[in-house]
Amino acid sequence: MAEYISANHPEIVIHGISRWRSTTKDNLQAIRDKVHIHECDLNDFGSVFSVLESVQPSGIFHLASHANVRTSFITPHAVLSNNILGTSNLFEAIRVCNFDPVIQHCSTSEVYGQVAPEEVPITEDASLRPTSPYAVSKVTQDLLGLSYFKSYQMKIIRTRMFSYFNPRRTDLFATSFARQVARIEAGLQDELLHGNLDSVRTIIDVRDAMHAYWLALTCCEPGEVYNIGGQNTVSVGEFLNYLCSLATTNISTKADPKLIRPADVTLQIPNTNKFTEKTNWQPKYDFKGSVQHLLSYWRKKVKQELNLFV
Repeated sequence: MAEYISANHPEIVIHGISRWRSTTKDNLQAIRDKVHIHECDLNDFGSVFSVLESVQPSGIFHLASHANVRTSFITPHAVLSNNILGTSNLFEAIRVCNFDPVIQHCSTSEVYGQVAPEEVPITEDASLRPTSPYAVSKVTQDLLGLSYFKSYQMKIIRTRMFSYFNPRRTDLFATSFARQVARIEAGLQDELLHGNLDSVRTIIDVRDAMHAYWLALTCCEPGEVYNIGGQNTVSVGEFLNYLCSLATTNISTKADPKLIRPADVTLQIPNTNKFTEKTNWQPKYDFKGSVQHLLSYWRKKVKQELNLFV
């Protein structure tokens, strides 16, 4: 998000919060001199209040959550506590600071849970039926945003993002697959491990997703909720087959029971008419180009890994 703003809106002063153990500093290497980073933990109300009181931002992107769905079944309390209380602290600190920013709250398609085929494409009016502790935490965040809008007239815009390519998030299936392909090409791994291949997803590029978030903050209506998603719908298995076709060597694959979720969401196809009609947003990056970008990123990362052993 910071990279998108820096590249496309250089007049904007960017502030961000980070914990001492965060990967933020690595992710911001390319624009570190363009971002003001504040030590803060959303689970600590005092530090949240202090940063907000000092900066008084006119716009806030709330993207912070523990977002690994599978892990949320293993450590549900940690995920629920972090995501719900962190969001509550943020909204309450904004209210107590008594200033009036526009807030883009990042939710997820996981809140819709398992939908029937006749319910797709999924609209914003679809029932919320979370199937994982992570999804429960995001539903709660979503409802907190609506509550603070209705109770305190805070300018909170909720977005529900569907699947996207993000090279830096290794917990996403696409990134995990690309990393493993690059490692197999380099001789560091023998076979690619995967979970459920039957899940159907509509996927966009993270760079398109960040453009969409910017438009949500600047164009959309507070109190409203908007689906954001791409135009390329594939099953996880189809994506894996295409990715393997780009490899420079044969890729052997194997199902890993550890990667199977106790309950999965297998049909995530969005209706994004409400968002596109409000913003005129259209994705710029096509599916094949996004996959190439993802694989190229991990080939470079694996090459760096190999250089450590030289």
